Amino acid sequence: MEKQTAGRDNQEVYEEDSVKETHGGIFGMGEPNTAFAQYFIGNSYLKALNKPGESAVFLANVTFEPKCRNNWHIHKATKGGGQILICVEGEGWYQEEGKEAQSLKVGDIVTIPANVKHWHGAKKDSWFSHIAVEVPGENTENEWLEAVSDEEYNKI
Repeated sequence: MEKQTAGRDNQEVYEEDSVKETHGGIFGMGEPNTAFAQYFIGNSYLKALNKPGESAVFLANVTFEPKCRNNWHIHKATKGGGQILICVEGEGWYQEEGKEAQSLKVGDIVTIPANVKHWHGAKKDSWFSHIAVEVPGENTENEWLEAVSDEEYNKI
């Protein structure tokens, strides 16, 4: 194996016949997102950036393999709440119910108000990572809904 140093943060990348890719942007890919796998089509990975409860705001880096997306869902709250996505790697999609899907790339920020049905995930040919910021609010909860079908996804 030949050792190469990638430019960003001196991450080491090893190659055999082909270069092994790293994903997750500067925060890394994290672990398989098994706790929420039932709400995703494809594989996703989660890396908590702080501990739940140590701050009023929880941050996590979520990485999607190509074509991976989460189900339609709603971040419910009676006051405040919602979610902010900060795109850190690759390209993805964000869509609110009744609206066209928005293309996402590194540096894009999406503010999702509470009580809005939506989904997000990777494009067909790209890994995608975003930092998910859970916005504090009153009586907050996530409601997971139906999957984004292949037919619906492939129309984008």
